[in-house]
Amino acid sequence: MAYYVYLLASKKHGTLYLGVTNDLVRRVHEHRTKAVAGFTKRYDVDKLVWFEIYDDIANAITREKELKKWRCDWKIRLVEEENPNWTDLYPSIAT
Repeated sequence: MAYYVYLLASKKHGTLYLGVTNDLVRRVHEHRTKAVAGFTKRYDVDKLVWFEIYDDIANAITREKELKKWRCDWKIRLVEEENPNWTDLYPSIAT
């Protein structure tokens, strides 16, 4: 089974949300449709801009906890290394 650590953004250099899931398509869809009340709904954070894949949940959670300690500018750099235009990656994984 695959596990994902992912970053959502409201817009380029906007509000960021970091999460972990075992079903990236389902989870991002929940964020996009505002299915669950919370941070991403309140701040309109629904664009998938970065993710990593892990085969072990413990490693994914460890990575998520590590990234949550990072400064915002470090997370921005992480996104821009792989996705410099902050393209929403959801359409490419949802097909």
